Amino acid sequence: MIDIDIEKLNKQLKHKAPDEIIKWALTLSEKRIVTTSFGMYSAILLSTMSKHDKDIKVVWCDTLYNQPSTYEHAANLIKNYDLKINKYQSLKSKEEIDATIGLPSLEDDNHAEFSEVVKLEPFRRALKEHQPDLWFTNIRVRQTELRNKKDILSYSKDGILKISPFYYWTDAELDTYLEANNLPKNHKYFDPIKALQNRECGIHLQ
Repeated sequence: MIDIDIEKLNKQLKHKAPDEIIKWALTLSEKRIVTTSFGMYSAILLSTMSKHDKDIKVVWCDTLYNQPSTYEHAANLIKNYDLKINKYQSLKSKEEIDATIGLPSLEDDNHAEFSEVVKLEPFRRALKEHQPDLWFTNIRVRQTELRNKKDILSYSKDGILKISPFYYWTDAELDTYLEANNLPKNHKYFDPIKALQNRECGIHLQ
């Protein structure tokens, strides 16, 4: 665990640019990952991280239920930024999941098992394999109740330092950034775990 005065640093970093935050954080440890679902604004964090650390391990927990457009979006970003992708997915095939659990609604008793099988277990496997000190994410304030209680810097349950360089950015600011930098937006992203935009996907509860 990286021992820092997280409250003090969050105040100092609040008005820093994402590039400055990333540069500072990268000095803390060589053991780092960036996670992505190749969601709506994924091009922003991944393109920014690739500028500062072209060899950073990119962890993608593929739920197997992504839209075809998301797989195309992922393939383009992986190629364009030469991402060092580390893909994790369920130990069960999609066909087996469909036959035994199905694609449950939030109210379905099978939803917790579905979340565990398609996202949480693969993500724990990723963390066990890479043992990171630093975890770069694209979580932002106003997304979910949990994320409202985070900040640019926060700790996971396992003591991994999570860095969210765009934490205080609004959707409008991100859209402007995409346009200014000619970056793609994944308009049709769907997370079967969240189902709703303001619901937590699961890995940030870790």
